[in-house]
Amino acid sequence: MHTWWTGIVGCGLFALLFFDSQLYADVTLQGFFIATSAIGWWHWRGGVAALAPPVRRSPVPLLAGSTLAALAVTVAYGSLLHHWTDAYAPYVDSAVLAFSVMAQLLLMRRRIETWPAWLLVNTLSVPLYASRGLTLTAVLYAAYWLNAWHGWWLWRRAMTQAG
Repeated sequence: MHTWWTGIVGCGLFALLFFDSQLYADVTLQGFFIATSAIGWWHWRGGVAALAPPVRRSPVPLLAGSTLAALAVTVAYGSLLHHWTDAYAPYVDSAVLAFSVMAQLLLMRRRIETWPAWLLVNTLSVPLYASRGLTLTAVLYAAYWLNAWHGWWLWRRAMTQAG
């Protein structure tokens, strides 16, 4: 529960760090995270329902469409950054943005597919941040990678117990 508001603070700080590191898609992503964290916090605190929504699977067409949209955003935003800014690794940075958006939306609705999406994001993020000399951030995202495995395990268990 407390990860929502602490995440908002952390995202603001990360936006400053990523701007300084020329990872502009990640700056955009932090703004998205701030907004969705506020919404997620509201949902999980009972603003929409008394309990957090159950863990469920996403319909295949929705998941396929989301994945294709994330790929399209990666190419489009990466091209924009490549041609109009001094962005570092614009396509990898844009993939982190696009698939993080997808993962966050799945997380907010408690869809099990959030965890493989976060694994992809963190797999891309660790070397990206390390290549910019953001060693502590790369280590943090390596911990997030481990957390995604743990979250996936917990949510699968919750789905099994719920029947």
